[in-house]
Amino acid sequence: MRFLATALSCSLMLAACDVPETGDADAPKVAPVLDTADAVDTQTFAKPLEARVVNVDLDLDLDFAAKKVSGTAMLDLIAKPGVEQVILDDDGLEIESVTDGEGKPLEYEVGEVVEGKGAPLTVTMGDAREITIAYTASDAAALQWLSPEQTAGGKHPYLFSQGQATLNRTWIPTQDSPGIRQTWSARITAPEELTVVMSGLSQGDPEATDDGKRAFTFEMDKPVAPYLIAIAAGDIVFKELGPRTGVWSEPAMIDAAAAELADTEKMVEAAEELYGPYRWGRYDMIVLPPSFPYGGMENPVMTFLTPTFIAGDKSLTGLVAHELAHSWSGNLVTNAVWGDGWLNEGVTSYFENRIVEQVYGKQRAEQEAALSFANIENTLAEVGMDAPGTALHTDSDGGELVGSAIAYDKGAYFLRTVEHIVGRQRFDAWLTQWFDNHAFQPATSAMILADMQENLVRDEEEAKALMLREWIFEPGLPSNVYKPDPKAFAAVDAAAKAFADNRQLDEKAWGNWTSAERQRFLAKLPRKLDNAELAGLDEALRLSDSKNNEELFLWLELAMANQYEAVVPRTEQFLTHVGRAKFVRPLFTTLWEQGAWGQTIATRIYAKTRAGYHSVTQGGVDKVMQGAR
Repeated sequence: MRFLATALSCSLMLAACDVPETGDADAPKVAPVLDTADAVDTQTFAKPLEARVVNVDLDLDLDFAAKKVSGTAMLDLIAKPGVEQVILDDDGLEIESVTDGEGKPLEYEVGEVVEGKGAPLTVTMGDAREITIAYTASDAAALQWLSPEQTAGGKHPYLFSQGQATLNRTWIPTQDSPGIRQTWSARITAPEELTVVMSGLSQGDPEATDDGKRAFTFEMDKPVAPYLIAIAAGDIVFKELGPRTGVWSEPAMIDAAAAELADTEKMVEAAEELYGPYRWGRYDMIVLPPSFPYGGMENPVMTFLTPTFIAGDKSLTGLVAHELAHSWSGNLVTNAVWGDGWLNEGVTSYFENRIVEQVYGKQRAEQEAALSFANIENTLAEVGMDAPGTALHTDSDGGELVGSAIAYDKGAYFLRTVEHIVGRQRFDAWLTQWFDNHAFQPATSAMILADMQENLVRDEEEAKALMLREWIFEPGLPSNVYKPDPKAFAAVDAAAKAFADNRQLDEKAWGNWTSAERQRFLAKLPRKLDNAELAGLDEALRLSDSKNNEELFLWLELAMANQYEAVVPRTEQFLTHVGRAKFVRPLFTTLWEQGAWGQTIATRIYAKTRAGYHSVTQGGVDKVMQGAR
């Protein structure tokens, strides 16, 4: 179960282990860390160039009554000669003891707490290269404990984690940085009526324990960024989708989830055709309760998904393509610091669109890309082309991107532009070798720029045309951006203009449109509408009854921005049952911006819903609500 790394003999922790070009079986047990200035992660207390964690072995019990996990974390370490201390990340953990491999106590100290970062846990390990930490994690921000009433089944409690970016330090004592990749294994004990899944491969059927519980075991024998260690436990069942794909969910949701995800095996095959082998063994998913704060989370071998993507027609399965693509960009090659998050999300968003094109056709892919470009334009119009947070790369010491439109959409359009200039065949060959040559390793913006210059750019003239440095390090949108086909939404934009000009509405056309077209139409509607106009839209298009949450969200946001009382109950219902931050925070923001009318509604709803949101969603809405709480 444990990985007593054969690679501990690698010559030096920062570089030395051979990383294979292809194949998951040959993945290194110890991955390199980077020693350049742009790879220094200021969000961790760790000093990985001195001493670092290479493997974590968890043995934990889930206590649903107390909402805590407790047990041990056994860490394998490597260190430079003469280094006697290792620094870990700790955010609220209750440390009971630290011992070496022979059970002898080791000195440790929990340092001063830094807001938003936790505290350093410094262990004096001496010559020991194996330490065991006994601890308890209560009220961990990464973990959401749901009561039976908050689940679809209503009979059993539920637990899930969300560790990105730096929340896993609230339940696992390790070096919580994307550039410090670690293998891991786990033994998790839970009440016998619950099933546990993790982002590692299951090691067989659970074993009954003496106290009437069951123990589940998992392994991840490939080094991953620690934010990718994830867990879920509840009344869940499994349904196979293909030879290496399947889905978990509560029993009440399993058939709908499986139907929506029926194309998953095709997506895996399409991804492999594009950029090489899938290296993680299985690709399973779990559809979580609606309080999950994100659309999806790309945890290896077990993607976590929101149920809000289930529309009944596979129109929102681009989300699945996105999380699958992370198996290459993000999980295989990972940003070393969060200031280079576009290396995960931008590359993945580009890859996602290529999978969608291969599985669902060019029209859908072009329409979804056009929606992405609109996000960039809207964001830049709001914050300005020169806003520092609109560069893909931000400084690791606190710089933040201006919304997802930069890391995701600008990052994707950077690669679309490069592909257009150099040609798809050359571009695909370059991206494939990028994944192969940096597999199971961290990367930085400077590294991908250098790789492009060395392995893609042909000459100085092409280098000027590509504007690589401007794309990565400068704010705004470079002049060479390859814009989407204006014909992608020509009919939809004409329909939106007709409504804006004279309130003409083509209900038949709406019924035949794709979800992307409907979203485009709703986004293009006039922002100021009176109650009669809103009522007409709702009656004709049945917007409040939509089963597509992307479309429903756009409608509710428009209605609340116009203080449309008739839709307040539907908005409240939505905010009560959905915890996805992408929807929840903007809706509360829109309400709050309406002054006394909206703030009264927002305060009332949030008082009822806040406890049901994950800490990620709570944190965002708390900022919106200012002093209302």
